[in-house]
Amino acid sequence: MPRSVNKVASRARKKKVFKLAKGSFGRRKNVWTVAKNSVEKGLGYAYRDRKAKKRSFRGMWIQRINAAARLHGMSYSEFMGKIHKSGIEINRKTLADLAMNNPEAFKAVVEKVK
Repeated sequence: MPRSVNKVASRARKKKVFKLAKGSFGRRKNVWTVAKNSVEKGLGYAYRDRKAKKRSFRGMWIQRINAAARLHGMSYSEFMGKIHKSGIEINRKTLADLAMNNPEAFKAVVEKVK
């Protein structure tokens, strides 16, 4: 009796991987073992970097708030300490946006916490 293999399912799996490998260079896009390894590695990086992206954005917001606070004679830590003490509930993302796009509103926040 001949060996039975599920060709339909294995073809579907390979098509899925080759679709994800599209745009890669060289054998990464059309050789099964190379493409599979490349796609697995890429998906791992994608998962890791979705978390890292959040960390890097927070760092950028802190730099922007610090630069704007120093224009008004305050350090970042001093500013954030006073903002928490005064009970103003504005997150870093919003503060950074105010600092970049609306400096007079940021100045009003600084005057409020001084």
